[in-house]
Amino acid sequence: MSSLPSLKGLPRLVIVPGLGDSGPEHWQSLWEQKFGAARVRQDDPENPAPQSWAARLQEVVEATPGDLVLVAHSCGVPTVAHWAQLYPVSERVKGALLVAPPDTENATLQREHPAACQMAPVPLLPLPFPALVVASENDPFCTPERAEQFADAWGAAFVTAGEAGHINIASGHGDWPEGEVLLSEALHAWTPQGFTRL
Repeated sequence: MSSLPSLKGLPRLVIVPGLGDSGPEHWQSLWEQKFGAARVRQDDPENPAPQSWAARLQEVVEATPGDLVLVAHSCGVPTVAHWAQLYPVSERVKGALLVAPPDTENATLQREHPAACQMAPVPLLPLPFPALVVASENDPFCTPERAEQFADAWGAAFVTAGEAGHINIASGHGDWPEGEVLLSEALHAWTPQGFTRL
């Protein structure tokens, strides 16, 4: 099977996990294997911190050649937002798929995953690359209205995934074919000159 990096002209994916580093059955891990993606591995995946998590993302971006598309989930999303404010973003970064952003002001998140709230305040400045925010209508950690506010602030497109929970293993999203469709459409929009279909 051809992997994503082997397709000439197609950016390489950079997986940016959230809390717990997305387990082996999580769609991010499955995409890493399927598409030969690079991956950001934090020293302490249970204890997010804006500066150290952004620094590790910067290390992976610098170490990964070619054009890149970031694929972030949950706490990986504010990691991308913090990184974009803390570092000069390379023109090689062609876009970002930002899935299930957590709302650090959400009461359920504060109660069940207080460590995630260490990513506050989430930067609300425009991102220097195109992005697509994918949110669920029944995510316990972020309302769709709040996710759309994030998208508006970041200058990103916004799409709902329906009633998909937190779009993780717990909500039944190991394999996530709908996400692959969204990624393919985003790549087509961001890199129209080359191969853009998965």
